[in-house]
Order: sequence, then structure tokens, then C-alpha cells
Amino acid sequence: MAPFSIASTIREIEREVGTLSPMQKILLGTDGSVTAILENVLGCRVEVATLLQRIVPADEKVAADLDIPEGEEVNHRIVTLNNGDTGETLMYAVSDTPLSRLDPAFRQDLMRADIPIGRIMQMHRIEARRELKEAGVVVADTELSRIFGIYRHEPLLSRKYQIINRGKPLIAINETFPYGTFADDTRVIVEAPARIHMTLIDMNGSSGRVDGGIGISLEEPTIVLEARRSEEIAVHGDQESAETVKKTAGQVLPAMGVNGGAEITLRHTYPRHAGLGSGTQLALATARALAELYRRPAPGSAPPCTREIAALAGRGGTSGIGTAAFESGGFVLDGGHSFGASGEKNDFRPSAASRGIRPAPVVLRHAFPTDWQILLATPTVGAGVSGQQEKHIFRDHCPVPLGEVQALCHTILMQMLPGIVDHDLDLFGSAVNTIQEIGFKRVEHSLQPPLTQELIAALRSTDAACVGLSSFGPTVYAIGDTGMIEAEHAAKEAMGGCGGTTVLTRARNRGAEIRTA
Repeated sequence: MAPFSIASTIREIEREVGTLSPMQKILLGTDGSVTAILENVLGCRVEVATLLQRIVPADEKVAADLDIPEGEEVNHRIVTLNNGDTGETLMYAVSDTPLSRLDPAFRQDLMRADIPIGRIMQMHRIEARRELKEAGVVVADTELSRIFGIYRHEPLLSRKYQIINRGKPLIAINETFPYGTFADDTRVIVEAPARIHMTLIDMNGSSGRVDGGIGISLEEPTIVLEARRSEEIAVHGDQESAETVKKTAGQVLPAMGVNGGAEITLRHTYPRHAGLGSGTQLALATARALAELYRRPAPGSAPPCTREIAALAGRGGTSGIGTAAFESGGFVLDGGHSFGASGEKNDFRPSAASRGIRPAPVVLRHAFPTDWQILLATPTVGAGVSGQQEKHIFRDHCPVPLGEVQALCHTILMQMLPGIVDHDLDLFGSAVNTIQEIGFKRVEHSLQPPLTQELIAALRSTDAACVGLSSFGPTVYAIGDTGMIEAEHAAKEAMGGCGGTTVLTRARNRGAEIRTA
């Protein structure tokens, strides 16, 4: 086996996540004390916070790493290294140490919760060397995102090494830190939520208004993108999503009076045209990141509001649910647009064909119960309706009968909204099931392929309180407080040989989040 090369590994890491700063390269490749490096560079004392420490039998992997018999006792320690002045978490470290190789004084200090390993070794004058085993990129899960104050799916840099004493591994250590930490330039990171679009409300227009909609913001899936200044516009990541981001950046930067460009990296996305609003979230996240990156409208002034960002990005011209999900999350009801000869709209069009029309106003926003689980099932039946096909559907199927619009409004007002406010899942679920059969949602259901219809039928046979189609699909959602694991199994079985994905999530009662690193 070829010896480990940190130089070539760093080149591979840079191809995966982007350029590393000299400090990041040093932290990944050093054979000295990370604690000492951090203290010298930051000019502060590094403090340890112990998250977990216990004596455990070595499993097969730990035994192999430490060259000890499986089952031998090791001290398993999980700590964070923190900036002693600010409290910022700098590093997450997991270590395993065989007790049989420790003298009593070293062991006593190691078992204390407040001393970095490098400092313990210095105190005891232990002569040792560090042998780097591997380095790479890991993706932040819920726990690491909480520890570092970053978003899920952001990349972290990680390395594994051994401290060798007297020819034997004394300690095996795995250290991890965010890619955005110790970087040379400013980066703006945005996390934007998916949403369920439950239905458009009024596709009749005789009231003088049109559109309107209801929807729910979701914890998962999310879009995470990162932007930094550049001379040109460059986008890295999923190709289809990257096209939307590049187009949005090309519209937004000149509109904000910016002569420069941006390098934008898509750290996490979810499929386009699946009924979960990825196009709107990509566009809004891009515009919001660029506004923050270039401090528009002006340094020190308030950033543009979500509706202004949506206007810059050309989103929200039919449904305001995606814009509202980005702004505040939760359950949202929007009021549509004025309709007629002197209205904002004079015909029936989807959002993608409604550029230049302001986002619909939010009439009601309410926290959605987070103890109700939401199952998303997306069958592999090709992308949902979009483009010219979507325009033709609006043209051919609108206006819908006024009686259906009135029945839909009655169901929303007298069942769905009270169900949410009173935390009455049965009442809410009854409303969701009812609206699948009336108004424009009835049209959307009629256009689904057989597999999607079979998926809906399978989920309706479970204990879920309700089952619905998000936007034009193909994503189907089910909501319940019990039996949702069984519902997920039923969805997977229904999708069978054609395949598909499932996500079991909850409502997100907050909007998109942004931070600077």
C-alpha cells in the first residue's frame, strides 16, 4: 500500500469542496499539537469542553487502530476545543486511549475533563510522534451542526491520526472542523426550506382576485448554498440547479448595481420539478446570499426584505407559498393577486410565466404542529409539470367552476384552519382529504401517472390522517401522529420496482437562515 500523502489528499479535498486556506491545510497536515497552533494563531487560550468520557471495551475498528486485542478497555473521549475568549467552538475531537499503555499520573490527567491532550503530553514530557492516517470531507449531521452552529449538509474537514509512543499507538484521534472556519475570505451561507404546496385556492377569478394558496414549510429537505465574491459568476454543484442559480445571479447582481460576480457552491439540493418548490428556494437563496455578500442596498442599511428579493429573482408571481416559506416558515395562506382588465393579472398563468408580478401577500401565517409527522414520497416517474406544459394546463383548465372555489374556501376556513389552531389532527386531515377532489387540485390529480395514483391509494390505506399531492407532483405527502413508519414502508412498497425516495420530516416554523463565515 502506498504511504499516505497529505499533499495529494489536500488536492483531492480542494477538488471536492473548493480552495483551502493555508491555516486549514496546516490543521489538516500538522504533525504537532493542534492546540498550540490554535493558541499561537488566534492569540487566545484554547479550552476543552468534554461532551462524553467513559471507559469502554474496544470494538473491532478501535482495536485495529490501536493494535490491541478486541475488548480491551479504552478511554473513549469526545471533546470540543473552544476559543477561551469568545467561546467559539473551533474543533470537535474523538479519541480512544488504551488504559494498559498509560502510567497512573497520565491516566489521572487524561480522565480530567478540562485539559487538551497535547497539553497533557507536554506536562508529562512524553516523547511521541503523530502519524497521520487519513484526511477528508464529512457532511454535517444534526449533532455537528448544533455543536458548530452551522447548517446540516455543510462540509467539514476531518483528519485521523495516531500518537505513537515507544513504537505503539498511545492515542487514536479524529478531529473535525467546518470548512468555513479559518478561511481566507468571507463566505455567505444560506439554508432554505422545502415546502408542500397544498392547493391553489381561486382559479376562477370572478371575485376580482386569482391564485391564492396554502402550504407548509418543511424541516427537510433543504437547500444549502455558499457564496463568495469573484470577478465572474461561477456555480458549482448539481447541473440543473446550477443553471437556475446562474440565471438568478445574472439578473440580481446588475439589478443591485454590482459590477462583480460571485462563486456559488451548492452544498445540498433536492430534485427540481418534484412539487417541493426547489426553483423558488434556489432563486431566493441565491438573491439573499448576493445581497448579503455585497451588503446591498448599502453597508449598514437593512437588507432587502424577502418580497423585494423575490421581485429581484422573479418569483412568486402566482403562488406566494414559496416566498412565505423562505421568509417565515410554518403554515401559510396567501391572498393571490388582483385579476381583470386593470388587475395585476388578466389571465391564468403559473409562477414561472408570471415574471414582474409582485409576490402574493401573506394573509395568514401560523405555527404548524411539530408533533405531526410529515411523510414525503417521490416516485421515479420523471419530473413534474413545468414549462410550456404547465402554461397549457392553466390555459386549458381555468377558470374552474366557482362552486368548487367556494367549497374549497369553506373547507379551508371552517376545517383546516381550526384544525391547526386547535391541534385537531382529525379535523385538519379531513380538510386535506377533501381538497384533493375540488378546484384546481382536482385537475392536478387527474394529470398524474398511474404509479403516483397507486402511491396515493396505498398511503390512504395506512393510519395517516390525510394524504395529498404537493403542487403538480409527483411528490405525495401524508401527515399523521402515529403509524408513520408503517406509512413509509407502504410508500416504498407501492413505488416498488420503479423506485423513489421517502423523507419523514416535520414542519419548519421558521424561515430561511443565513450566516457569514
